Order: sequence, then C-alpha cells, then structure tokens
Amino acid sequence: MTAQIPQVTLDDGVQMPILGFGVYQIPPEQTEQAVTDALAAGYRHVDTAAAYGNEEAVGRAIAASGIPREELFVTTKLWVSDAGEDAARRAFEKSLLRLGLDRLDLYLIHQPFGDYYGSWRAMERLRREGLVRAIGVSNFHPDRLVDLIDHNEVTPAVNQIETHPFFQRADYQALMRQRGVQIESWGPFAEGRNDLFTDPTLSEIGAAHGRSVAQVVLRWLIQRGVVVIPKSVRPERMRENLDVFDFELTDDEMGRIAAMDTGASLFFDHRDPAVVARLGTHRLD
Repeated sequence: MTAQIPQVTLDDGVQMPILGFGVYQIPPEQTEQAVTDALAAGYRHVDTAAAYGNEEAVGRAIAASGIPREELFVTTKLWVSDAGEDAARRAFEKSLLRLGLDRLDLYLIHQPFGDYYGSWRAMERLRREGLVRAIGVSNFHPDRLVDLIDHNEVTPAVNQIETHPFFQRADYQALMRQRGVQIESWGPFAEGRNDLFTDPTLSEIGAAHGRSVAQVVLRWLIQRGVVVIPKSVRPERMRENLDVFDFELTDDEMGRIAAMDTGASLFFDHRDPAVVARLGTHRLD
C-alpha cells in the first residue's frame, strides 16, 4: 500500500507523502490504537501537534510498529505560548522527547501569533543542525506568509491551512506555488459541515466512480497537488481514505467541485481580533 502513495518534493528537496494521517481531536487514550491501525493500513505520514496532547501516544505507536524510521514522515507543531527563539527550542526538545524520536521530518509554527519570528530563527537553526528535515507554518494568511519569507533565510516548506470544497484557497495555492511553499490541507472534509457527506454534487461524482464522497474529496485535493491528512479512528475508513490512487476525476468533475467554493472559512478567521486573543493567550501547561 505505501508504494502507492505519491510523494511531493518540497522546496528544500525533502519528499513528503501527499496523503497522511492526522490525529487532531483524537483523545490521547485512543490515539495509540488509531495510529497503530493507520500504520497497519499503510500510512507512513503522521501529523500531530503539541496542542493536541497526544504526541506521546503517537510516539508509542511508532515505536511498537517496528517500521524503519526512514520510512516514516512525522510532523508536529509549535504552540503560541512557546513562541520565541529560546522557548521554541525548548518546546521542540519536549515534543521530540514525547514522540520518542531523534529527529522530525517537519516542524510547523501552529498559529501566526506571538513572537513567531523568534520561533522561525530557532527552527532555522534546528534545520541546520539536522534535528528537523523541513520547517513550515500553519494557518498563515498571505500577508504574513510573504512577510516571513521576505525577511528570513529559509522559506517555509509547507503552509497547512483550512482547505476543503467550501473553502478551496486556489488563488492562495497559486501564490504559495510561486513562492516555493507546499499547501497542505487541514479539515479536508470540513468536519462534515454544510452536509458535505450528502452533498448532491459530490455524491453524484462519487456514484459515477463507485466511490464515497470522502474519496472524491481526497482525490480532488490530490489532483490539485494539495497534501492532505484525513483523520479517522475506524480502520475500515482509514483504508478507504487510502484507496484514492486508482481513479481520476475528469476536468468537468473538477470544475463542478470548484464551483462549490464559498471563499470563506467554516471555522474561524485568523485575522479576527477575538480569534487572535483566544488562540494567542491559550497556554498548554
């Protein structure tokens, strides 16, 4: 199964599986089994974060799997309360310890708040030291992303942002491509909002291919070159989400899904002062 998952090559030459397994909102007590099942299904790319509270469980599943480290691609993220050059370094070391790893494949700034310029300097150093293969950001809007790129040595390899049929980010993806940044989707199924799983357009396209709505959405993102990290705690759904590499959506079908874009978040706007205050002051400890 793993041989069927294509890789994208990041701007710094690091290869990243285009389809991975996310653990957001999986409780720590369920995470070890979920990751164990995902690895057994064939996933080799796992995405977690300090803020999820389940890094230790991810690490236990990886250790127990017996899968060679070089076959895995592991991402975690730096939270706002650990922003700043010195704090970011300490937070990275804690995440690495919780994961039980000696290096990361991708380390992301989770939110564009606090002293993320200091965090970025620390992350550039971690990359130079070989402790992380690639560094990037999450939830950065175009203005902050471009400013970070223009005033630092290393361009973020990845920007993980809300991307799904109702909020497609096509113009932003084009800008990121020009700047050498790989787009990665969080919330690919919009957490089922706007009745995504029963949407008539997606259902009709799925029926034409003998596929589920979830498979259509993942295939649509992959054909756009978007890295995607769907989440599930059900092994059969994990396998279904991996089974998207033996069919292709037509140009017409891609266009019909493109027409579903509302151009607005279904969750929250990182430029909203209330969101900035709520996320920016949330502490993990």
